[in-house]
Amino acid sequence: MASSGPVIPPADVDRLFQPFQRLGTTHASNGTGHGLGLSIVAAIATAHDAAVTAHAPPEGGLHIEVNFPAPPPPAG
Repeated sequence: MASSGPVIPPADVDRLFQPFQRLGTTHASNGTGHGLGLSIVAAIATAHDAAVTAHAPPEGGLHIEVNFPAPPPPAG
């Protein structure tokens, strides 16, 4: 998944996965978010043994990748 948006300092990317963390109302598109979206993504990924990676490109926005493990082979 990728989004467009303002430049995100690389040091702030990990912080955005913590509950109630936002870059600030000047960066939000409409200022109505509560800073829970990426923490929910991280919780779901953890519950399913998935890996989440995030990268803030220098031109702005955020690229997020969630990789779920392969399902076990069927029994039998």
